[in-house]
Amino acid sequence: MHKVVTEQSTMHQVFVAAKDSIVRMVSRIVPPKEIEDIVQETYVRVCQLGHEDEIQQPRSFLMKTARNLAFDHLKRAETRLAEDIGEEWQFNTAEFDEPDGIFEQVASCEEFGHFCEAIRQLPVQCRKVFVLKKVYGYSQKEIASKMNISENTVEKHISAGFKRCASYMLQFDTSTMSTTQNKRQAVARGNRA
Repeated sequence: MHKVVTEQSTMHQVFVAAKDSIVRMVSRIVPPKEIEDIVQETYVRVCQLGHEDEIQQPRSFLMKTARNLAFDHLKRAETRLAEDIGEEWQFNTAEFDEPDGIFEQVASCEEFGHFCEAIRQLPVQCRKVFVLKKVYGYSQKEIASKMNISENTVEKHISAGFKRCASYMLQFDTSTMSTTQNKRQAVARGNRA
């Protein structure tokens, strides 16, 4: 059963007093259009507490809850980005007779790790532009305004980000394909014996 938060609630009072600090802290982690949602989710989580009197540092608790929610949001956004771009680098496996689900899952996780590393290796400004465009869906105009750069520069960063990530991923895609082909050939030889 959820506790009803009243105007007299300690956590409510602490939240109201700390809201501006929470907004500032969350704004350093997520894009502007996500801030209010995370602040509201923080309040909802606090409202659902059953034993708020056991919290010794309510302000710290609120800040940590908001920070964790913001980081969770970023993780989900990175996953969406990796899924979108990962589709561009998938190779055709229809030519193989028997797909190996476990091997494919491990290879997919490995590709995601390589992709995240490719993004991490982008120059800082290029990485920021690339993530704002591909993860958060900002327009080039919004990115240019937010980062105080021209739209032309934004376009160049996005293009450079794609090229660098593609180049990085191709290094691992080639090795993954040859490993997959070797595994498939070994399985096929084993089935013929």
